[in-house]
Amino acid sequence: MKKYNLGFISDEKIFNHVKNTVSQYRRSINLQEFNKNIIDPIKLTFDSKIYGQTIRQTIESECIRQIDKTNNNCIGYFHQNLFKHAGNGWEVPANGAKGGFDVINDEKHIYVEMKNKHNTMNAASSQKTYIKMQGKILEDDKALCMLVEIIAKRSQDIKWSITVDKNPRSHKQIRRVSIDKFYEIVFNDKNAFFKLCKALPDILDDVIAADESAKLKNTVYDELDKTDFYKSLYLLAFKTYEGFENF
Repeated sequence: MKKYNLGFISDEKIFNHVKNTVSQYRRSINLQEFNKNIIDPIKLTFDSKIYGQTIRQTIESECIRQIDKTNNNCIGYFHQNLFKHAGNGWEVPANGAKGGFDVINDEKHIYVEMKNKHNTMNAASSQKTYIKMQGKILEDDKALCMLVEIIAKRSQDIKWSITVDKNPRSHKQIRRVSIDKFYEIVFNDKNAFFKLCKALPDILDDVIAADESAKLKNTVYDELDKTDFYKSLYLLAFKTYEGFENF
């Protein structure tokens, strides 16, 4: 294990946190899983020809796209649960506990809703979250509520302005905060998030080197019939369609 020198978390804890995230990643796909929702062989053919890829490359790209839907939740786990290691009163409550906030610090009266990207929430979801934060402030007038965004439009710690029931709302204790600013609040180091991102490739290299099963196992292409490849591909979707028995 390399020395990551993050300062705000030990090498062992960040290694194990990344390892736990990797263990939740979907790391395999076979032909049956690939075609679970019936793939579109026509689009795969267009993509292959237009983008100058081999059909194998196009199929592997589609496999990654399908897998990625599952793995987005794992990245949410990575961001949220890192704060279990912060100490100093920081908690990651069980889902739905303690008002449904993702990260809290009762001692500091800080309550956080965490989102991966600035455009993740629609208007209804944003209003619901804002109203929940308003309720927390009514319950605890010292409360500081934050919408923390991993991929924000910019580095920021600003009042969250929103329209609720056609009325503009903002409150100095309801904040919209980028993840770098939140790391600074938690770890008292304005470069803490940068340090993590800089070290992450090395940490992942170490995790994967320690566990070869962490690599992707993709058998989709190998399971297709190479003697008549396009027939094998098209029959995944169209085997009951007229004429396809003579493909």
